[in-house]
Amino acid sequence: MQGEIALGADRKDAIASAIEKALVDPLLALGLDIEAVEITPAGKRRILRIAVDKDGGITHEEVTEATREVNRVLDDSDVMGEQPYTLEVTSPGVDRPLTLPRHWRRNKGRLVKVTVKDGSTFTGRVKESDEDRASLEVSGKRRDVAYADVKKALVQIEFKRIDEGE
Repeated sequence: MQGEIALGADRKDAIASAIEKALVDPLLALGLDIEAVEITPAGKRRILRIAVDKDGGITHEEVTEATREVNRVLDDSDVMGEQPYTLEVTSPGVDRPLTLPRHWRRNKGRLVKVTVKDGSTFTGRVKESDEDRASLEVSGKRRDVAYADVKKALVQIEFKRIDEGE
């Protein structure tokens, strides 16, 4: 039984990878990056969630345009097979971890809680980032962190930034 579950998970991962591969170029042509492809069962159907983003964030109109393009690509391929599915194209949620350099770049100025590989944590505001590391302001001091040293990094929700005043 466990082999069947693992095979199902492997198949789901293979389908998600095939979908991402088919969509990368058409969505890049719209100026969008694929941030996640998730397939989840929902009764006799499946839900296919595709998160897209770009520098500066994504508008509702861009999500609509991306949805049309994803539909076109999927209709022209058999990657989803015959089983019915519901398509959801969305922007990444605030709870998505920062895992790529572009995630750090897109969150410049935001407060981020970082857990490094040694288990210690700190919270700071992203000031700069490049392909290898990010610089954060932590308690008024600059702290550089290499992405290779980050175990987990999450944007913190702020209802009112401290530097916005009263």
